[in-house]
Amino acid sequence: MSKKDKSAFVCTECGADYPRWSGQCTSCGAWNSLKEVRLNSSGSGRGRPPAGYAGTLSEVKLLSEVSLVNEERLSTGLSEFDRVLGGGIVRGSVVLIGGAPGAGKSTILLQVIANIASRGLRVLYVSGEESLQQIAERARRLRLLTDNIMMLAETSVQRICEVLDEVKPQVVIIDSIQVVYTPETESAPGSVSQVRESASHLTQYAKRNHVALFMVGHVTKDQSLAGPMTLSHIVDTQIILGSTDDARFRVLRADKNRFGSVGELGFFAMDSTGLKEVKNPSAMFLNRPETPSSGSVVTVLWEGTRPLLVEIQALVTECQYGNPRRLAVGFDQNRLAMLLAVLSRHGGIFTASDEIYANVVGGIKITETSSDLAIVVGIVSSLKNRIIAHDTFFFGEIGLSGEIRPVANGYARLNDAAKHGFKKAVIPKANAPKKSIEGLRIHAVATLSEALNVLSEL
Repeated sequence: MSKKDKSAFVCTECGADYPRWSGQCTSCGAWNSLKEVRLNSSGSGRGRPPAGYAGTLSEVKLLSEVSLVNEERLSTGLSEFDRVLGGGIVRGSVVLIGGAPGAGKSTILLQVIANIASRGLRVLYVSGEESLQQIAERARRLRLLTDNIMMLAETSVQRICEVLDEVKPQVVIIDSIQVVYTPETESAPGSVSQVRESASHLTQYAKRNHVALFMVGHVTKDQSLAGPMTLSHIVDTQIILGSTDDARFRVLRADKNRFGSVGELGFFAMDSTGLKEVKNPSAMFLNRPETPSSGSVVTVLWEGTRPLLVEIQALVTECQYGNPRRLAVGFDQNRLAMLLAVLSRHGGIFTASDEIYANVVGGIKITETSSDLAIVVGIVSSLKNRIIAHDTFFFGEIGLSGEIRPVANGYARLNDAAKHGFKKAVIPKANAPKKSIEGLRIHAVATLSEALNVLSEL
């Protein structure tokens, strides 16, 4: 290292950097995790564009003078994938897709580039984990057209960029970002510093050359993306491919999207020929038994840009050990505790001595509050052993004073439920539609006590 060069010490666990070596990282507490990283003589970074910047720092423009060009998006050939991306692939965008081993990340990306290549566009699949023979075998099993798919087995970022300059593809797959490396960083592939620098280098290339780039990422034990948090900031879109309780189905979710809606879901079914789109995901989560049972309630969620009907099950049973359990699967545990307190205070139903279990069927995670009313109704149904008819659904947020608050996109939720054959709805009074919906009887309620009274009449 020359005298002009500078160095820093970066933690391989959390990415924190320090001017000198220390035995323990004060940010994450890891021992012996600081590794020396050489910096260029222009270490301050002045005169150099930041990661992902496509223009030049010397250009100053008025915001009103910036031209807006609506580029046509590239379709992946999978409408559910396009939905999650916000309508298709944007040229020059960088997408990070993560998921557990075996979730189908490589499979779905191989299907995507096969669809794109069949339309005459240039695509390149860069594999750093599997051999080209393994990928060819998978493509044959999936019965994909592979005549126009270019392949490269390489892990050096510099070599990958040289090949990109030669073949000039429009869509590139990097599988995966955890195995590629840049020689400028003195650490092993997969370390925090290597992942950060490799992703930054590839992102800058994609922005400069208007190449759509997909990077595959690994996940940790808690199903979050592995690597530094800066990786999520570098990319334009971050999506996670996970499985439901039924191993046949996969859910694709956008956690970050600069070109579309965050929280959008795409649903797929895994079979011998790859991932197939599920056109009616509500049917996937409403596979209910013919004989109704107490504690089973249907609600309508709003995921991304569409409604989704799901079943919520509740079980209330006597406590056997003096310390009643409260367990929520699929939604916030603290939300369940709050709803039980409101039910006791404003509904006159006491469950302090009972064990309560609530579950969202299908393995989906609820991130909004529109399911509050359905959860409370399910608990009351199980407690009183009262069966809710299969053609009835509930939605609405419950406030601490017992009021039923309106939720967004109420009319669209009602329409979707009516299309699936539901006949009765209990909803917030503020969500009551001005014109009736054919075949749907609506009970609009303003308070929790009103909802419980309607429940006794259903």
